[in-house]
Amino acid sequence: MTTLPADRVSAPEPDADVPRPTVTCVFAVTDTPPPDEAVSMTPGHDGGGPLRVLAAGPLHLIVQDVPAAAFGEEALAERLNRPEELERCARAHHRGVETAASAGPVVPLPMATLYLDDRNAVRALTDRAASLRTLLDRLRNRTEWAVKVHSPGIAHTSGATGDGPADGRSYLRRVSERRRTEREERERALARAHAVDRELRRYSVAATRHRPQSEQLTGRSVPQLLNAAYLIDDGRRAEFVRAVGELAHDAHRSDVEVTMSGPWIPYSFARADEVERDAHQEAGA
Repeated sequence: MTTLPADRVSAPEPDADVPRPTVTCVFAVTDTPPPDEAVSMTPGHDGGGPLRVLAAGPLHLIVQDVPAAAFGEEALAERLNRPEELERCARAHHRGVETAASAGPVVPLPMATLYLDDRNAVRALTDRAASLRTLLDRLRNRTEWAVKVHSPGIAHTSGATGDGPADGRSYLRRVSERRRTEREERERALARAHAVDRELRRYSVAATRHRPQSEQLTGRSVPQLLNAAYLIDDGRRAEFVRAVGELAHDAHRSDVEVTMSGPWIPYSFARADEVERDAHQEAGA
């Protein structure tokens, strides 16, 4: 959930002179809005009105009127602490972003980006129009692809194994040798994962590494060594997919598994602050 500045909703205002039964939830920004009919047919957050397109100068926002009582800061925080509510909100948010992306490039905003009303939403996004337009141009005709590397070959053992003398010194030596073997196996597997990443960056406009997911999240009892995302020109899609396939084939022979998914909306590369930072760095170069 996003941190909300003063002009955005932080809690319902029951004592305000003018009651605010709804607030404006913004899903995404685009410069090529989809048809109003397609937007209004997309299911949004429960209890809210239909999704709609809101003009903000040259930009367009995909928004929904949502109940202020359910989307105030405390109420929303309490809801998002419940896994089923978090999933429900995340799915609704993605549906709005996906609809926005159906006609052209899109900048997804953080889930639960809320403003007191349309006027405040338009003003806030108009103030960032230059960086948002730069970001939309950067994402145009490009998609995100996810690549993960796992290593089923890394052993998981809980104690010393194998036959040998039972005295304490021999036991400790076997434990030390086992740990050294596991460390060497992991280092070799990590080196192969890094090699996969280096090769795929050759085909990408941009790339980023996310924190490897835990075995609890992946549902697999093998370690994840690489969790990377690549921003790929649509014109190089086939080339990228072929490269991943070749790497997966080669890696399989060395007990490393490479998997790919996509194309996705480029969530990993849709941060306006990164564009602003790059612009400042170029200006100071």
